[in-house]
Amino acid sequence: MSVEYETRGHLAIITLNRPEARNAINGIMATGIEHALDRFEDDPEMWVAILTANGKAFCAGADLKEINAGNGGKLGTEKGGFAGIVKRERTKPLIAAITGSALAGGTEIALSCDMIVCADTTNFGLPEVKRSLAAAAGGLFRLPRVIGMPMALEVILTGDPLPSQRAYELGMVNKVVPESEVMAEATKLADRIMANAPLAVQASRKVAAAALTGDDDDLWRASGKAFAGLVGTEDFKEGPRAFIEKRAPVWKGK
Repeated sequence: MSVEYETRGHLAIITLNRPEARNAINGIMATGIEHALDRFEDDPEMWVAILTANGKAFCAGADLKEINAGNGGKLGTEKGGFAGIVKRERTKPLIAAITGSALAGGTEIALSCDMIVCADTTNFGLPEVKRSLAAAAGGLFRLPRVIGMPMALEVILTGDPLPSQRAYELGMVNKVVPESEVMAEATKLADRIMANAPLAVQASRKVAAAALTGDDDDLWRASGKAFAGLVGTEDFKEGPRAFIEKRAPVWKGK
């Protein structure tokens, strides 16, 4: 399978598995990623997901052989856009766990995730201009939002790589670790999130995700709606009860 899906408790792990092509995206992979995200989103027992990859590269972007053959329109899905993910509306946290390079569409896939843990050898980049292409899967506007306009323009207009440590310094990456520790570190981050009430995590993520594009009035309303939506849940009662009883809360996601 070009995309694998497994679960560990409340954690879902989605793995790109086309290492012989550096996990370059073709139509089969795009559909596979979308189906994996559907499965994650539709299962109330899954609270956080990690997106990772097998092989020496996280993702080399679009399969240029497919583009050259005139199949560029098949590298995405109607719901998710390129790779079935970059335009995908999600409700739950998604962590990218990256070893190897994540170039072109690989960077755009990483930017569509909520958090990034990567190896100290990882390179990001949008080299499309070197091939008379444009990064049309979100990189041209998501990268400036994350690292600021001057540095983003340097990456976009030169097409040169952005090393992992520099990406960390610019705020794009949450953690940089040796390659052998990437999945363990991403899992630790997921565990820290899953220690919290899942519905509160989802409600908070929704507001925060709109912070850079929404206006304050809309965000105030969204924050109030997020809080109000939690009041009637079982977990809303469990949090204070566990605090009073001096024990760890037992979340039900209800």
